[in-house]
Amino acid sequence: MNKMESHRCSSLFLLLFLSILFVGAFASEHIIGSTSLTTRTILQAKKACPVNFEVANYTIITSKCKGPKYTANLCCSALAEFACPYAKYLNDLTNNCASTMFTYINLYGKYPPGLFSTLCKGKGRKGGLQCPKAN
Repeated sequence: MNKMESHRCSSLFLLLFLSILFVGAFASEHIIGSTSLTTRTILQAKKACPVNFEVANYTIITSKCKGPKYTANLCCSALAEFACPYAKYLNDLTNNCASTMFTYINLYGKYPPGLFSTLCKGKGRKGGLQCPKAN
C-alpha cells in the first residue's frame, strides 16, 4: 500500500467514523428530545372543565369586591360564595377549571393580576378557601 492509498484509506475511515458519530448523536438527541417532549405534553395535558364558566354569573364577586382598595374580607367571602359550589371541580388538578374560572373572574371584574391569590392566601384550611361542607 503506497502513501496515497494509505491517506485515502485514513480519510475514508475518518469520514465513516464522523458519520457514525454524527448519526448516533442525532439519533440519541432525537430520542431523548422526543421522550421529554412527549412526557411534558402528557404532564401538561388537562381535561376540559365540565363547568361552563364563560356564562356564569359573576355579580356576587363584582358587586362586593371593588377597588381601588380591595378588602380581603369582602373579596374572599365573595370568591368563596361563588366558587364553593364548584369546589369538586376546582380542586381536581387534572382539569383546567381553576384557571378557566380565574380567567373569567379577571375578565369580567377587571381585577389586577394575582388579586385573589394575594388577598385570600391562607384564609381557609391548607391555604385554600373555606367552604361549608355539603350535606
